Amino acid sequence: MIKVALKRGFSITFDSDYEPFFQPPGWIIGPVWAVLYTCMAISLVNVLTKRQEFSNFALICTFFIIQLAINLAWPSVFNSERYLTSLVMLFFMIVFTALYAYMIYDVAPFESKLMWPYIAWMIFAAMINTAYYLEFR
Repeated sequence: MIKVALKRGFSITFDSDYEPFFQPPGWIIGPVWAVLYTCMAISLVNVLTKRQEFSNFALICTFFIIQLAINLAWPSVFNSERYLTSLVMLFFMIVFTALYAYMIYDVAPFESKLMWPYIAWMIFAAMINTAYYLEFR
Protein backbone atom coordinates (compact mmCIF):
# COMPACT_ATOMS: atom_id res chain seq x y z
CA MET A 1 0.00 0.00 0.00
CA ILE A 2 1.28 3.45 -0.88
CA LYS A 3 -0.12 6.60 0.66
CA VAL A 4 0.41 9.71 -1.37
CA ALA A 5 -0.06 12.85 0.71
CA LEU A 6 -1.43 15.84 -1.09
CA LYS A 7 -0.78 19.42 -0.10
CA ARG A 8 -4.36 20.06 0.99
CA GLY A 9 -4.09 17.69 3.92
CA PHE A 10 -5.87 14.61 2.59
CA SER A 11 -4.46 11.51 1.03
CA ILE A 12 -5.20 9.11 -1.76
CA THR A 13 -4.56 5.47 -0.97
CA PHE A 14 -3.18 3.27 -3.69
CA ASP A 15 -3.64 -0.45 -3.11
CA SER A 16 -2.00 -3.05 -5.29
CA ASP A 17 -0.92 -6.63 -4.72
CA TYR A 18 2.00 -5.92 -7.06
CA GLU A 19 4.94 -3.85 -5.90
CA PRO A 20 8.31 -3.63 -7.69
CA PHE A 21 11.17 -4.90 -5.53
CA PHE A 22 12.88 -1.48 -5.70
CA GLN A 23 9.85 0.54 -4.64
CA PRO A 24 10.60 2.40 -1.39
CA PRO A 25 8.40 1.85 1.66
CA GLY A 26 5.36 4.11 1.83
CA TRP A 27 6.52 5.90 4.99
CA ILE A 28 9.47 7.47 3.13
CA ILE A 29 7.36 9.20 0.46
CA GLY A 30 6.08 12.06 2.67
CA PRO A 31 9.49 13.12 4.03
CA VAL A 32 11.09 12.89 0.59
CA TRP A 33 8.40 15.11 -0.94
CA ALA A 34 8.72 17.58 1.93
CA VAL A 35 12.41 17.98 1.15
CA LEU A 36 11.84 18.13 -2.62
CA TYR A 37 9.07 20.74 -2.39
CA THR A 38 11.22 22.80 -0.02
CA CYS A 39 14.10 22.73 -2.51
CA MET A 40 11.74 23.64 -5.35
CA ALA A 41 10.30 26.55 -3.36
CA ILE A 42 13.74 27.90 -2.44
CA SER A 43 14.83 27.63 -6.06
CA LEU A 44 11.76 29.45 -7.37
CA VAL A 45 11.81 32.20 -4.73
CA ASN A 46 15.49 32.88 -5.36
CA VAL A 47 14.95 32.92 -9.11
CA LEU A 48 12.07 35.35 -8.65
CA THR A 49 14.35 37.69 -6.68
CA LYS A 50 16.89 37.57 -9.54
CA ARG A 51 14.31 38.03 -12.31
CA GLN A 52 16.10 41.07 -13.77
CA GLU A 53 19.18 38.96 -14.46
CA PHE A 54 17.34 36.53 -16.75
CA SER A 55 16.77 37.43 -20.39
CA ASN A 56 14.02 34.81 -20.72
CA PHE A 57 12.40 35.03 -17.30
CA ALA A 58 8.85 34.45 -18.56
CA LEU A 59 9.85 31.22 -20.30
CA ILE A 60 11.72 30.03 -17.19
CA CYS A 61 8.61 30.61 -15.06
CA THR A 62 6.43 28.91 -17.67
CA PHE A 63 8.59 25.78 -17.54
CA PHE A 64 8.42 25.72 -13.75
CA ILE A 65 4.63 26.19 -13.69
CA ILE A 66 4.06 23.51 -16.35
CA GLN A 67 6.12 20.90 -14.49
CA LEU A 68 4.43 21.80 -11.20
CA ALA A 69 0.95 21.51 -12.71
CA ILE A 70 1.79 18.10 -14.15
CA ASN A 71 3.32 17.10 -10.81
CA LEU A 72 0.14 17.98 -8.93
CA ALA A 73 -2.03 16.07 -11.43
CA TRP A 74 0.21 12.99 -11.59
CA PRO A 75 -0.84 11.16 -8.36
CA SER A 76 -4.50 10.94 -9.34
CA VAL A 77 -3.58 9.59 -12.79
CA PHE A 78 -1.15 7.00 -11.40
CA ASN A 79 -3.52 5.98 -8.58
CA SER A 80 -6.32 5.45 -11.09
CA GLU A 81 -4.04 2.86 -12.74
CA ARG A 82 -3.49 4.79 -15.97
CA TYR A 83 0.17 3.82 -15.99
CA LEU A 84 1.05 4.75 -19.55
CA THR A 85 -0.48 8.21 -19.15
CA SER A 86 1.27 8.74 -15.83
CA LEU A 87 4.56 7.63 -17.39
CA VAL A 88 4.16 10.17 -20.20
CA MET A 89 3.39 12.80 -17.56
CA LEU A 90 6.62 11.93 -15.74
CA PHE A 91 8.54 12.29 -18.98
CA PHE A 92 7.21 15.82 -19.45
CA MET A 93 7.84 16.67 -15.79
CA ILE A 94 11.46 15.62 -16.24
CA VAL A 95 11.84 17.56 -19.50
CA PHE A 96 10.32 20.81 -18.19
CA THR A 97 12.21 20.61 -14.90
CA ALA A 98 15.48 19.93 -16.72
CA LEU A 99 14.82 22.90 -19.01
CA TYR A 100 14.11 25.11 -15.99
CA ALA A 101 17.30 23.94 -14.24
CA TYR A 102 19.36 24.38 -17.41
CA MET A 103 18.03 27.84 -18.17
CA ILE A 104 18.75 29.20 -14.69
CA TYR A 105 22.15 27.55 -14.23
CA ASP A 106 24.37 30.39 -15.54
CA VAL A 107 22.74 33.05 -13.36
CA ALA A 108 21.65 30.86 -10.44
CA PRO A 109 23.70 27.65 -10.23
CA PHE A 110 22.70 26.94 -6.62
CA GLU A 111 19.02 27.26 -7.48
CA SER A 112 19.52 24.98 -10.46
CA LYS A 113 21.24 22.36 -8.33
CA LEU A 114 18.35 22.47 -5.86
CA MET A 115 16.23 20.95 -8.65
CA TRP A 116 18.56 18.04 -9.39
CA PRO A 117 17.32 15.77 -6.55
CA TYR A 118 13.78 16.36 -7.80
CA ILE A 119 14.81 15.31 -11.31
CA ALA A 120 16.50 12.21 -9.89
CA TRP A 121 13.38 11.36 -7.87
CA MET A 122 11.18 11.73 -10.96
CA ILE A 123 13.48 9.42 -12.92
CA PHE A 124 13.19 6.89 -10.08
CA ALA A 125 9.40 7.37 -10.09
CA ALA A 126 9.42 6.73 -13.84
CA MET A 127 11.23 3.44 -13.23
CA ILE A 128 8.58 2.42 -10.69
CA ASN A 129 5.81 3.62 -13.00
CA THR A 130 7.32 1.59 -15.86
CA ALA A 131 7.33 -1.52 -13.68
CA TYR A 132 3.60 -1.06 -12.97
CA TYR A 133 2.88 -0.42 -16.64
CA LEU A 134 4.72 -3.57 -17.71
CA GLU A 135 2.99 -5.64 -15.03
CA PHE A 136 -0.56 -4.49 -15.89
CA ARG A 137 -0.55 -3.68 -19.60
